[in-house]
Amino acid sequence: MNLMEKDISQINNPNNEISSALVHLLKGVVYQEENPGLWSSLLSKQARIRDYVSVIGLELMLDESEGYAFLRSVQEISDDTTSIPRLIARRQLSYPVSLLLALLRKKLAELDAGGNDTRLILSRDEVAELIRIFLPTGSNEAKLIDQIDSTLNKIAELGFIRRLRGEGQMIEVRRIIKAFVDAQWLADFDQRLYEYRQQPAEERENNND
Repeated sequence: MNLMEKDISQINNPNNEISSALVHLLKGVVYQEENPGLWSSLLSKQARIRDYVSVIGLELMLDESEGYAFLRSVQEISDDTTSIPRLIARRQLSYPVSLLLALLRKKLAELDAGGNDTRLILSRDEVAELIRIFLPTGSNEAKLIDQIDSTLNKIAELGFIRRLRGEGQMIEVRRIIKAFVDAQWLADFDQRLYEYRQQPAEERENNND
């Protein structure tokens, strides 16, 4: 337990609900389906949780309909000595990760529009088909599969997908992707995709690493 978690655990709360919720949020995303008891605490104590995290430059993002909650930084790091340093670091995404995130987000939007299911589950082959149209004709198949596996691993580390146990190469796209990949993000990525396609093949290869 680090110092921040120890400090949180000492909050005067008879049922220890707020301290438990805060520790889990500082560690990552909280999902309703994975921890219904903790989720209930988040819903009932969210006003106090918002007050607490605001002191350390964070805000609580809670989507009750989708069933997830997480913390994000309120402000950017600046040269102003009075500003609060960023507690949750931003990550620079590679082109393959950005491309696949955009494609998965659009696939989830198609699923929602159909209204038949709430879970987006794809095989590795289906993911490959999503990406294949963006690659030069005749791309090495073995290299493509290796790159997809690597990209999926990175996206899983970011928490946007999870691999299904006992189901081979099947993945589930987590709905929290909607909170990060919004319409503006997709618009910005479309511009990046256009610029990428104008690059020489050798330069594209370097950007894919």
